[in-house]
Amino acid sequence: MLVHSLCIPKKDVVTISEKATLREALHTLEETGYRCVPVLDETGKFFRGNIYKMHIYRHGMNGENMDDNVMTLIKNTQKYVHESDGFFEVFFSIKELPYIAVLKDESNEFYGILPHGKMLGMLEEAWSRDTGSYVLTIALSEQAGALEKITKIVNKYTSIASLMTLDAKSKVLRRVLVTLPPDCEEDKKNKVVSKLEKKASGLSKLRT
Repeated sequence: MLVHSLCIPKKDVVTISEKATLREALHTLEETGYRCVPVLDETGKFFRGNIYKMHIYRHGMNGENMDDNVMTLIKNTQKYVHESDGFFEVFFSIKELPYIAVLKDESNEFYGILPHGKMLGMLEEAWSRDTGSYVLTIALSEQAGALEKITKIVNKYTSIASLMTLDAKSKVLRRVLVTLPPDCEEDKKNKVVSKLEKKASGLSKLRT
């Protein structure tokens, strides 16, 4: 499963108890170098939210009591996913967060965290950025069979390492990124490009 493959388990995650003070939380954040960490209930089983170093600093600079309970500045209390959640649930939940908390499916107990960087790494891998040879960027008009026509043309000369479509909401043009495999040499790539430019109706632009 996606979450399991990318998740850092609880035993390897720095957490803070909901009973801690802001001073104690700041000490943990300073020692670890993290800008935020998960806050768990006093049993250490359930996710309460995240505490951010920035908010604690601001609290102190405003003359507020640093011995206030950590829950005073708790954030992201509803920002979490479950073990079995798929790509889109995770992708749209994590957005601007440094990580998303992961809960167990049945018990809702804290399982670990899925870092933002690991999510981006998975997308890079899916794009075959490090293993592909060339990436063709194709802008095509929305018409039935256009994508199928592109893949058929490419497959005449080489395989496709990965394929990604962008601009899903556009009613005019959609960009298609076709990554060619590492063994695709320049002459094959040129043949693919030439054929696409000549035969693929609806293509308005092609860039390598």
